[in-house]
Amino acid sequence: MKIIFIIAIIFNLLQADYIRDDAKEIIVDTTTNLIWQDNATTAAMTWSSSISYCESLSLGSFSDWRLANITELTSLVDFTLSSPSINSKFKNINTNHYWSSTTKKSDTLSALDINFIYGNHHSELKTASLYVRCVRAGQ
Repeated sequence: MKIIFIIAIIFNLLQADYIRDDAKEIIVDTTTNLIWQDNATTAAMTWSSSISYCESLSLGSFSDWRLANITELTSLVDFTLSSPSINSKFKNINTNHYWSSTTKKSDTLSALDINFIYGNHHSELKTASLYVRCVRAGQ
């Protein structure tokens, strides 16, 4: 019984806690201290266009956005959910693939992405059109 209780405590500590700000169209992850874009922009674009889009984004009175790396993007995945496999505080989600800024090590023409149907990692040619979710560091 003690082991189950300890496991339950650890599991709860590992769960991300999200705070949604509807006015700013952002979500704050209090576990990772990252702030996520969650506006209605759902256009798919190439990898380089995604990087440019995030770097030029002005949202929630912030202008220091960037394309999330694969570790940061993976932190959004909730493997207890599917279609989408992301916390319900995120309102603007497409269950298709989302770019990360991480280039595939074995193929520099490809980058890693996540499919938010099940939260799986993939890689796509950087010329493919995928969705984008920008991130910034919190205070």
